[in-house]
Amino acid sequence: MMSTLLVVVIVLAIAFDYINGFHDAANSIATVVSTKVLTPAMAVLWAAIFNFAAYFYFTDHKVANTIAKTVLEEYITLEVIFAGLLAAIGWNLFTWYYGVPSSSSHTLIGGFAGSGMAYAFILGADPIHAINIDATLKIIAFIVLAPIIGMTISVIITLIVINLARKSRPSVAEKWFKILQLISSAALSFAHGGNDAQKVMGIILVAMVAGGYVPTTEHMPEWIPLTCYAAISAGTMSGGWKIVKTMGTKITKVTPLEGVCAESAGAVTLGITEHFGIPASTTHTITGAIIGVGVVKRVSAVRWGVTISLLWAWILTIPVSALLGGLSLLVVHYLL
Repeated sequence: MMSTLLVVVIVLAIAFDYINGFHDAANSIATVVSTKVLTPAMAVLWAAIFNFAAYFYFTDHKVANTIAKTVLEEYITLEVIFAGLLAAIGWNLFTWYYGVPSSSSHTLIGGFAGSGMAYAFILGADPIHAINIDATLKIIAFIVLAPIIGMTISVIITLIVINLARKSRPSVAEKWFKILQLISSAALSFAHGGNDAQKVMGIILVAMVAGGYVPTTEHMPEWIPLTCYAAISAGTMSGGWKIVKTMGTKITKVTPLEGVCAESAGAVTLGITEHFGIPASTTHTITGAIIGVGVVKRVSAVRWGVTISLLWAWILTIPVSALLGGLSLLVVHYLL
């Protein structure tokens, strides 16, 4: 029978997955809502369906394995995971409340790493030795690389599409791009589900190992991915309207053509990072893609003031989450 703390950790992880869904729903539906292709209610249902559909395709769990190895095994306890989840949920709800599209992925990684480092400190070890440096540096590198790759692919796709559609009548072209936007938003939702659900899968898996119910992180019980994909899909159906406004209109105004290009670029980028097992941020990726379509229009079409504000939120997410994770671990360890 599972211990009470393990049950609490699993419930918290599933809660984080649900929050990730409504926090990051905006990433895949912002442009399809802002271009009025779908109503908000239809858009979240559309996104949720494809979030869950990813369960049947992404079976290698490469991203989950990377997350599971962020903190070295000797510094992972149920207390550490519990504290990391508390920090991640707190920061996610804070940024959601203020409409800031920060990364749920980096929030989870930061909270987990911070609590692991605090546990190493309690044991008298060097905190930096608690984390997997190679995995962590790869994750940090993609804070910069994910939006750049998303923006670059977005610019290329936009230029190709504009060239192909230049002889089309505007009314006919807009009709077709609205149809295509359904496909591109579905692809982005599919990639979002496949990428982000795996992050919580990794956390639950290490909790099961720490609790002694699974021998190693190489053996994942089938109920874990099924539950995680269901939770993120349910969260997506709850929506995140404050962030939709930022993503869909504040960075740059998006037309159906640009929506297709941005979403396609985001889906391609996330597909690449998932293939290599890199837990990239869906938020960073689609933001870069939206900036890409704005830059093709003209550089001044991008509201750089909003973009710089988002950049600060991205830079601060891992350090703040790590600090919160460390403080949470100290409170849990000494007071509870």
